Amino acid sequence: MKIGLIIYGSLDTLSGGYLYDRKLVEYLREQGDSVEVYSLPPGITGRSDWRNYLAHLTDNLSFHLPPGLDVLIEDELNHPSLLSANRQFHPYPVISLVHHLRCSEQRFALKNTIYRFIERSYLRSVDGFICNSSTTLNVVQALISSRKPNLIAYPPTDRFGDGLSANAEQAAELIHTWATESSPLRMLFIGNVIPRKGLHTLLKSLALLPANHFQLDIVGSLTTDPDYARKMQNQAGSLSSATVQFHGALDNDPLIQKLKRAQVLVVPSSYEGFGIVYLEGMAFGLPAIGTTAGAAPEVISDGETGFLIPPDDCQALASRLTALSTDRDLLSRLSFNAWQRYQRQPKWTQTAASIRTFLIEQMHR
Repeated sequence: MKIGLIIYGSLDTLSGGYLYDRKLVEYLREQGDSVEVYSLPPGITGRSDWRNYLAHLTDNLSFHLPPGLDVLIEDELNHPSLLSANRQFHPYPVISLVHHLRCSEQRFALKNTIYRFIERSYLRSVDGFICNSSTTLNVVQALISSRKPNLIAYPPTDRFGDGLSANAEQAAELIHTWATESSPLRMLFIGNVIPRKGLHTLLKSLALLPANHFQLDIVGSLTTDPDYARKMQNQAGSLSSATVQFHGALDNDPLIQKLKRAQVLVVPSSYEGFGIVYLEGMAFGLPAIGTTAGAAPEVISDGETGFLIPPDDCQALASRLTALSTDRDLLSRLSFNAWQRYQRQPKWTQTAASIRTFLIEQMHR
């Protein structure tokens, strides 16, 4: 197959959505398919976060879909740039890869009304969807009030192999050993330091807790939203309850080392289309704390593999952290359950194969 993929910026960007896109391209090429990546704006393959939403909309004045393809995949993040192009004649199916909708995020109602109108128009212009979760697909279908060909294809969560690399008995023993250590609770936050990821909620909750009971490692880009990142660094500097370290964006072995050292993963996002990071942490036996918004409940079972709190609820988060810190048998139990949850997740090769089959089916419709 000759496949196109449209994204913003660089495919090497460190985030869950770009990881999905990158791993999909790798898999398709391994199967012998030709995959051409088209970066918007044309000719720019670096960061595109300097362009605001209005600038993305101006792409409609000049951008046309590429010729000579069998099928085109569009990362839904690019929706404001593709409204006009999708409505022009194209002899191949256009499939939107939806990680989550912008209008699902928390923001001022007027802004979300505008985003909802534009995203609805975009979603109606494509021929089908690949969604990263049942939650995302349900939101898409509700927004356009119709059903188009679709596939739920869970993201790649096994890029670090088997995590603990142990059988159940060995994993239980390892987990119990480090979960019951008499030491400050070692927390890990992974995500770009932006408001949606909820680091401010975590730091506010730590301010409610006793001194010196916690350690927090923060892994994620500090340049995506520099003003917010500086605010979070200042907020962390005023804490007495925890030792906090910012590490910036990490990948591969440096990130694996942080996952191996931690005891709990805390990413209280205001919205997640799926939450790859929760399962990546569970591979290492880390119970996850997320929120009830978005698709996190598809991954985290409250009280079993971690905890779910309402978005922005600092008191609830502080309560859960206190429970894990003071009851190490609880931490051990949730940790082992989290590891078992990871073992049940489909492998990426299975997911990617289903995507390829779906693309072939759409090509021959």
